[in-house]
Amino acid sequence: MIVSNRRITGLSADVIAELVAEVGPLWHERHQTKLTSRPRKRAVGAGAKHRLVFVDRLLATLVHLRHGVTHDVLACWFAVDRSTITRAIGEIRPLLAERGCTISPGVRLRTLAEVIGHRGASGQTGIIDGTEIRVRRPAAGHKDRDTFISGKSKQNAVKSMVLTDQNGRVLFSSPARPGSCADITHARQLGLVKLLADGPVVEILADAGYQGLGAQTGGRVVTPPHRKFKKDAPNWYEEMHERQRKAHSSRRIRVEHGIAHLKNWRALARHLGRREHISDTVQAVAGLLSHQQTADLNPRRQR
Repeated sequence: MIVSNRRITGLSADVIAELVAEVGPLWHERHQTKLTSRPRKRAVGAGAKHRLVFVDRLLATLVHLRHGVTHDVLACWFAVDRSTITRAIGEIRPLLAERGCTISPGVRLRTLAEVIGHRGASGQTGIIDGTEIRVRRPAAGHKDRDTFISGKSKQNAVKSMVLTDQNGRVLFSSPARPGSCADITHARQLGLVKLLADGPVVEILADAGYQGLGAQTGGRVVTPPHRKFKKDAPNWYEEMHERQRKAHSSRRIRVEHGIAHLKNWRALARHLGRREHISDTVQAVAGLLSHQQTADLNPRRQR
């Protein structure tokens, strides 16, 4: 029932089958490496057996990411102990985060450099924007407590930069940074300026939070037009500026749609887990969403 109902996992049965075939061997390999790397008092194969097979571990992780279901509820659902669910999610989530974003069957983009190279080779536009994810407030006395307070939302949050294509399909989601980090600072820290200045010619659309990158990248980052008149602007200028602003906004709005699809996964609407896991969560959801979007664009032929 879980596999066949897309509303539960957010993914089709075909995509889940591909995940099992791809991630399953990686999980088994890491698990065996972990077993053989520590001193053993029992022979290999002895001892308690798993009560939660890999497929169930994957499904539990997907349900947790999609709906924000607590580990206690999942433990009751799969008839195991809560610690088993916690351990399973902790093992599967990093594997999903490492997959990158799927742009076509069997083709992945894992780094920002690969995304910029792909956009440049295809001559297509990319769109970037930052998104905030609410997190728990750091404990009193935490040395970096204030860095998580967002100047925009005035809440404790982390920030991730999302890059989509002109249709809103997610191509990249960066590791999370504390919410006080400005969008343009985050882009510079990710190396976007160097990649655009030294790499292929590619147009990147951005909002006003990235104004200044255009001059540093030779005009490859396109932001909304500046206002030349702060007050008492002529009517003709107001009309022209509004027309240019709306034209830019209508092209850039696709990234907002991509971020909205990401936030449909409840783990990103508000992250209630440990803050050090948020980067894996963001990148895992981006990879899963892009995989499903690619599958929807390339449906299998019915026999």
